[in-house]
Amino acid sequence: MVVALIVVTTIIVFILVDIVLRVLLKKVREARTQKEREHALDMGLKLDVSEEARTLKRVEVDNPKARILAVDDEKIILDSFRKTLVFAGYSIDTVEKGSEVLGLIRMNDYDFVFTDLKMPEMDGVEVTKAVKHLRPDIDVIVVTGYASIETAVETVGFGAMDYVQKPFTEDELLGFVNTALIKRQDRLEKQMSHRIRLLKPGTSESKSKFDLNVPAGVFVSPHHAWAKIELNGTVRVGLDDLIRKIFEKIDHVGLPETGQRIDKGETLFSLKYGDYSLEIPAPISGKVTSVNSEHAEHPEWLAIKPFELSWMCGIEPSNLAGELPGLRIGVDSIDWYQKEIDRYRELNDANAGSIPIESLVRHLC
Repeated sequence: MVVALIVVTTIIVFILVDIVLRVLLKKVREARTQKEREHALDMGLKLDVSEEARTLKRVEVDNPKARILAVDDEKIILDSFRKTLVFAGYSIDTVEKGSEVLGLIRMNDYDFVFTDLKMPEMDGVEVTKAVKHLRPDIDVIVVTGYASIETAVETVGFGAMDYVQKPFTEDELLGFVNTALIKRQDRLEKQMSHRIRLLKPGTSESKSKFDLNVPAGVFVSPHHAWAKIELNGTVRVGLDDLIRKIFEKIDHVGLPETGQRIDKGETLFSLKYGDYSLEIPAPISGKVTSVNSEHAEHPEWLAIKPFELSWMCGIEPSNLAGELPGLRIGVDSIDWYQKEIDRYRELNDANAGSIPIESLVRHLC
């Protein structure tokens, strides 16, 4: 009894020490990062980069969340931008004239340009138009006072992502920038092209939602079910990578009954996403010999499971020779997937990325 108590006490002590050490290490890392950014801010203000722009001040941090260029004719606003954003992990350039923005965006890669709306010589509207003309990849955010809200809203029509109203606190500025960064990353992800990967022996499966895995030797149906012939003659059937990655999260999986006989084209299994239900037809005819009950218990796992572990059921085929020619395999399946991805992209682009996911899937399936 005493030995057991000592063992338990020792384990608890080790756990507590581990927790304390982790907390201390985290605080040390945070303090070190804070000190490094304070140093970067101090050095940046002393750095002479006037050859790029006369009023330019630059502060760079390691592994920045984003690179920002801010222009405002009020130095106190630029001081606030530098202090707030550098400590939050952003690299930032600041200038006091809109005309200086044009040369800088040609020489440097920025994620954002923050421009004051009311400035002499070149105002925020002109800056917005120029940036979106010269560098449409850069997101522009307009900084405005209450009296100019209407004009700030108009800049969105010229390509600005959004506008922020001043005066603002440091927390409000940081919250706004963090939200803008999330919007930018989401938009860039949607613009990325999908890549189709034929998985051969020795090729690892990609977990990226922009990579579609198509294992060699697996047949694919026009309704996005895959079928793999096992050594014992049965056929395993599952959901292909395209629909899995479009859905990302599945709320419910409906499976067939063991022993159930099914004809090709009849509903074999179903997926539920919110209020929308998608029925996947059987790629072949036969009798259901097994089901993957794990999907019914943990439907959310389907999107993250390795391809071959995402199988739904096993079928003993009744007309395999006659039905296989209607399925695709190898290079033929790659060509077909490319056409499906092109259709998906066209549907999404035609609706400015706002088409509901169920509509996209319905058009594909």
